[in-house]
Amino acid sequence: MKPITQQEITDYVEANIQNFHQRRLENLQKLKLMDVIKRKNPYLFKAKNINTAQDFVKTILDAFLSSQEEGIFGGFLEELAIFICAQVYGGQKSSAEGIDLEFEKDSIRYIVSIKSGPNWGNSSQVAKLRDNFRKAKRILNTNTSAANVVAVNGCCYGKDRRPDKGDYLKLCGQQFWDFISDDDNLYTDIIEPLGHQAKERNEQFMQEYAKVINKFTSEFIRTFCDADGSIVWEEIVTFNSAKTTS
Repeated sequence: MKPITQQEITDYVEANIQNFHQRRLENLQKLKLMDVIKRKNPYLFKAKNINTAQDFVKTILDAFLSSQEEGIFGGFLEELAIFICAQVYGGQKSSAEGIDLEFEKDSIRYIVSIKSGPNWGNSSQVAKLRDNFRKAKRILNTNTSAANVVAVNGCCYGKDRRPDKGDYLKLCGQQFWDFISDDDNLYTDIIEPLGHQAKERNEQFMQEYAKVINKFTSEFIRTFCDADGSIVWEEIVTFNSAKTTS
């Protein structure tokens, strides 16, 4: 085991966090209003009593972007976790299906599936995780001399008061970052570097965001509002859910 320094973490984050900001910006610039409307629940927005075109556009756009950003940033955190574990324990990205990280400590071989937070999946997805763990364990027991293989669902934030799930461990937040680094304070130490150039990159993003809001609002009014400016909800639902769309 080789402890990782704060400078090593800072250098990695500053070199790689730009990918998150760039992908976030590129995804915003590529968005089309109709694609966003197709993916969101129109009944929800009617129930929230949204009556202006800009409010509708901003609400669906924010919901869509939030979901996208969770996925992008989750990928970044996964890579950060693998980097840290590689420095400390010689961990490596796994080639097994559904497994993100493999490493050994205290004569135990750990196979880790990394998720952003603790509430990441439904019962079917959890069953798939268990199946992936079983397959990976079987392969490791056949191809290596590891006497003990332990499966771990690692979550980058949150808590789980009952980490022992029987056939795998679920380690969240502080427990997870400590597990891959042997540093009980790592979960707070990584916060500061994540803000590298965040203000500048967010200002650039918000400039593009304003353009998209204005462009989408204009398109929405032309397509889904009547002559007096009222939203025609039947047209939105038809576009979103009808068997055929004109």
